[in-house]
Amino acid sequence: MTTTTAGTYAGRSVVSRPTRNWAADAAVFVGAAVLLWLVVRVGRGTDVPWTVPSAPSTVSTDPIHLPYYAARSLLRMFAALGLSLVFTFFYATAAARSRRAEKVLIPLLDFLQSVPVLGFLAVTITGFIALFPGSLLGLECASIFAIFTSQAWNMTFAFYQSLIAQPRDLDEASRLLRLSRWQRFWRVDLPSGVIPLVWNGMMSFGGGWFFLTASEALSVNNHKFALPGIGAYVAAASNEGNLTRVLLAIAVMIVVIISVNALFWRPLTAWSERFRIEESEAIETPRSVTLDVLRRSRIPGIVGHPLGRLVYPVDRVTAVFGMTGRSLKTSSVRRRAGDVAFVLALIVMLGYGAFRVIDYIAGTVGFTEVGHAVLLGLATFARVVVVVVVSTLIWVPIGVWIGMNPKVTRLAQPVVQVLASFPANFLFPLFTAVLLATGISLNWGGVLLMALGTQWYILFNVIAGASAIPTELRDAAASLRLPMLLRWRTLILPAIFGSYVTGGITAAGGAWNASIVAEVVQYHSTTLSAVGLGSYITHATAVGDAPRLLLGVLVMSFYVVTMNIVLWQRLYRLSERRFSLS
Repeated sequence: MTTTTAGTYAGRSVVSRPTRNWAADAAVFVGAAVLLWLVVRVGRGTDVPWTVPSAPSTVSTDPIHLPYYAARSLLRMFAALGLSLVFTFFYATAAARSRRAEKVLIPLLDFLQSVPVLGFLAVTITGFIALFPGSLLGLECASIFAIFTSQAWNMTFAFYQSLIAQPRDLDEASRLLRLSRWQRFWRVDLPSGVIPLVWNGMMSFGGGWFFLTASEALSVNNHKFALPGIGAYVAAASNEGNLTRVLLAIAVMIVVIISVNALFWRPLTAWSERFRIEESEAIETPRSVTLDVLRRSRIPGIVGHPLGRLVYPVDRVTAVFGMTGRSLKTSSVRRRAGDVAFVLALIVMLGYGAFRVIDYIAGTVGFTEVGHAVLLGLATFARVVVVVVVSTLIWVPIGVWIGMNPKVTRLAQPVVQVLASFPANFLFPLFTAVLLATGISLNWGGVLLMALGTQWYILFNVIAGASAIPTELRDAAASLRLPMLLRWRTLILPAIFGSYVTGGITAAGGAWNASIVAEVVQYHSTTLSAVGLGSYITHATAVGDAPRLLLGVLVMSFYVVTMNIVLWQRLYRLSERRFSLS
């Protein structure tokens, strides 16, 4: 299944091992030392004395602070990415390997991705601050958690989809070899899902940038907090009406995104090609200078070899405790009894929770407010539908073109990564100035703002799906000289269907989440608001109106979960039954 530099696999040709040299060793050593020094240096600022009464509500907009602010933001982004990766591995594997857990975990994931970032912040920020009294670390954790909520769901959906669409022969081989769950995860599940996970990781990282301003310049429960970061810098410059400094922050952001792409994502993309499942070798594979240097250095091997030796003892431990891939033999009566008990317990918990929520809303804002929130949700729902439909029509053909042409992928991937990672809300002050000058309502302009931050989910998933089409299937279609329309119907659309569903569900959820920043924009002393559920939640969060915040989050979750059950989950099942490579 994988290709190593020392031999062949699945019929591929032998690839020679790269030559080791001292220059690569020096470059890797210096790079690792500089990175470690930067992390320690920047990380010192996360644990300084801090209290709520003395907390600053803004940051300095002096351009001299921009490099430090960018480094602080980048540290938060990678901390959130690491948490998202761990969450993805546990959550998606549990949902894919247990039908009973899947019935709870996937709807719960639908609900979690529908909760806006401000909803999580309003609930968790007080707890994080209390967890680290007198220290800025509490607010840092709240910010990282907010970024985590904008990254984790997309990655989890992507890895889950790769697991349920796993080729049947891999599943049978795992059972015949009696692999433990630990062994199966590292040797089968993770390698088969690396390509979609890397591409969706890039997209999730971009989604984190989109909500950076909301997670660094916080306005919760009538309190305003500001963390040193480039997102808070843009918010402060926008409040001052200083477009020059906003443009300067945009320039720094572009430099950061290009650097992260060159040093992190592009090497990962090139490395992930070794996990492509196919018999023949691709005509051209992605290349990365950073990855070439790592392969020529002895240091990764020196560090990785002891870690690799730990896998065998863990395999033995999991085998001793019975963590094998074989399911326990239970009678149908006991299995049905367990299912009934599980369903009854779930109904009781949901019923009690619904009763408490209804009682709370009835005793505070009343049920007339529910109708008002539902109508606002319809306005936002219309914007979400427009964003998903238009993004599908535009980016599916482009994504297929990029993913099926390795040369195009090599050239377009850095451009797409920059566009997708760039936080579109950094452009909101400029866009607000244009709306004020032209008199265009934000009710219409909000659609474009939502699309700027969510359309990339569809593009990235389609690229990942198209690039994962086995080369032999492409060669067969070319040999048969299939007409373009027939090729799309019989090969391309079935092959990318599962990836598109993942992109569609995360794009729709992302559009709902983006409404909290796209339906309320501010420039200098002017604030524009669109009619919709996003602006409703934003205003409730800012003034600390807990009942309306809860109501807005519940209504938004209702729309997202209903759409997922009615449309997206059915498409997931269809992709699992008819369009998996098995």
